[in-house]
Amino acid sequence: MDKIQIFSREHKRIFRDGDSLIKEFDPEFSKADILNEALNHARVEETGLHIPKIRSIQVVDGRWSIILDFIEGATLQSHMDSHPEKEDEYLNFFVDLQLDVMKRKVPLLNKMREKFNGKISAAALDATTRYELHSRLDSMPRHNNLCHGDFNPTNIIIAADGTPFIIDWAHATQGNSSADVANSYMLFYLSGKAELAEKYLRLYCKKSDTAMQYIQRWLPIVAAVRLVKAQAEESELLRRWTNVVDYE
Repeated sequence: MDKIQIFSREHKRIFRDGDSLIKEFDPEFSKADILNEALNHARVEETGLHIPKIRSIQVVDGRWSIILDFIEGATLQSHMDSHPEKEDEYLNFFVDLQLDVMKRKVPLLNKMREKFNGKISAAALDATTRYELHSRLDSMPRHNNLCHGDFNPTNIIIAADGTPFIIDWAHATQGNSSADVANSYMLFYLSGKAELAEKYLRLYCKKSDTAMQYIQRWLPIVAAVRLVKAQAEESELLRRWTNVVDYE
């Protein structure tokens, strides 16, 4: 089978080549970030979760590439779009899968708290807001659960036999699960699915016996983290969410 491009975004392209998936990065993309992504992925493989296996890391024509197993199937998002009448079923599936991820431990992953502190410092926010966000983050309970960092239905591929494979572990850390839930809530909201975001949050809190107010305390923090590399159309909403007072 010839190499076929299946996805493209700024600085990277995804190709299928037979039973391999090739994630190719532009020459100016940070080598350290590419190698860190591959290392994150390899460490998560050891948890036993269903994720594509890394086959190799190569440089071809000056471009770093991560070679993985190609998973035949459709994303959970595609299933949700095709069968809106099954929204509740798919959302239950999504939350159960997220809970399974979060019970895993990967001690060598980067720590979420350190990453978030760095992002808050780099965010285009005034000093007072950054101080409040740093203070809130410091006050949050310290956990060491596996957190995906970009857990949403587009990053779950359902194979033909129904097995869910979780992809894109570039942002994986170890830390507080509730921060990852706040991030997933935010991603639903930013994709124009405000009602689904609220339904997701209620369902997660019910299944995990977590107070909704506790998840909401993470929202200003995860909004500030995303603001560092946000699309222009997201920035206004994210800036509003970084207002700590709104979530007291």
